[in-house]
Amino acid sequence: MNLLRTLAAISSMTMLSRVTGLLRESLFARAFGAGAYTDAFIVAFRIPNLLRRLFAEGAFSQAFVPILSEYKNQHGQEASKQLADHVATTLVWATLLVSIVGIIGAPWFVYVIATGLKQDPGAFDAAVWMTRLMFPYITCMSFVALAGGILNTWREFKIPAFTPVLLNLSFIAASLFLAPHLAQPIYAMAIAVFVGGLLQVAIQIPALVRIGMLPRLSINPAIGLADGGVRRVLKKMGPAVFAVSAAQISLMINTSIASRLAEGSISWLSYADRLMEFPTAMLGVALGTILLPSLSKANVDGDKTEYSSLLDWGLRLTFLLALPAAVGMATLATPLIATLFHYGKFSAESVAMSTEPLVAYSLGLLGIILVKTLAPAFYARQDIRTPVKIAIGVLIATQLMNWLFVPYLAVAGLALSIGLGACLNATFLYWGLRRRGIYTPKPGWLVFFLRLLPALAVMGGVAAYGATRIDWIAMQAHPLLRAGTLGLLICLCGVAYFGTLLLAGFRFRDFKRTA
Repeated sequence: MNLLRTLAAISSMTMLSRVTGLLRESLFARAFGAGAYTDAFIVAFRIPNLLRRLFAEGAFSQAFVPILSEYKNQHGQEASKQLADHVATTLVWATLLVSIVGIIGAPWFVYVIATGLKQDPGAFDAAVWMTRLMFPYITCMSFVALAGGILNTWREFKIPAFTPVLLNLSFIAASLFLAPHLAQPIYAMAIAVFVGGLLQVAIQIPALVRIGMLPRLSINPAIGLADGGVRRVLKKMGPAVFAVSAAQISLMINTSIASRLAEGSISWLSYADRLMEFPTAMLGVALGTILLPSLSKANVDGDKTEYSSLLDWGLRLTFLLALPAAVGMATLATPLIATLFHYGKFSAESVAMSTEPLVAYSLGLLGIILVKTLAPAFYARQDIRTPVKIAIGVLIATQLMNWLFVPYLAVAGLALSIGLGACLNATFLYWGLRRRGIYTPKPGWLVFFLRLLPALAVMGGVAAYGATRIDWIAMQAHPLLRAGTLGLLICLCGVAYFGTLLLAGFRFRDFKRTA
């Protein structure tokens, strides 16, 4: 399998997901702006979304994929299918139970996560109603995560990468066609989450049938728990909750802090977060997705050289693509926010306030993406303990940074704390891999950086010139012209960066890789 080609395919699907996601956020900003009820939806969605990360995409995937890969390579299709059946039964029943608890305890959850919403009883009640409607979403997404883990292990990457597009399309349809007809328009977004979850489940089924791995659910959850493989997954999954979700837990704490800042702070942070997730998903998530099965196979085969070589390839690609993304996000923060969101109820003040956390996020973007590249190196070896220790320390450090930054930087301080916390996380993960001899860098890193830095400087100069020479707020009346201007500026930045790299001696064939 050509990893670079596979990465490009996954990234293209992810780009489609993120483009539709940005369209959904643009329509959301136009319709609802940044206010108490917008904050209410974001809080309501964030609660089941966090549990989705804990139960499904995050901890579950990192624990399940290495064990499934072991079954596939050592025990064959039949044993792998039985494991999938039992894991699916356990996961679905567990998330259904959590959903029932969440629906009953929604007022308490909302109060704990966003105490500040209590100042507006209408917004608080709306958050509770939407939380209850969206809690079953975690059951849908747990099955989607299970399906994605199976398909990725069978090297079927496109369907899992495309799946989030369906949620975005559900959001877009709800904001355009449903919201105008509801007495409380924001409720349309909660309905969209519920429908989007069902659609994401539906698209997995044909792909699983095609490879003969569609899980069969049992009405008896004890059957799953009796399986030794399931118990291994659960044993690994428990600590992984902390290891892969530290940033999400920090984000939830930040939501609570933001709810006590100026009205709209949760929304400003969320809009910046959406833009930050664009490069994170296209590079970090895509790299982690293809590295985990390949690293797991190398670990099962006992090939330490291949293991280290895969990591080296992933790290070089991360620096090659994440650093220009960070520079571009920092220098083009105002043009990006204005072009995507400055319509309807989204004011010029909201542009300015959303720009600040976006710039702060950019300082830690490299760390956020590096974590998604380095963490699979531990999970593929079924080592959850080390990332757990690091994650707990980083979580504490992030909250200490909040204590330092928020009084002076307000909502931007929250974003800065998450970014710098991710950099700490990546540093300790890297140090752990080196200290244990798991990863040994190949020669040529110094030359790599000496070629990279001039390209970053040239690109940053082009971006800064374009960002400061144009009044992006004043172009609100000409949205197509503004979007076209931003697109041209981004293209010029890309030409400047990659052109300088070519002049410096970079050849992209050097990044080809098979596994």
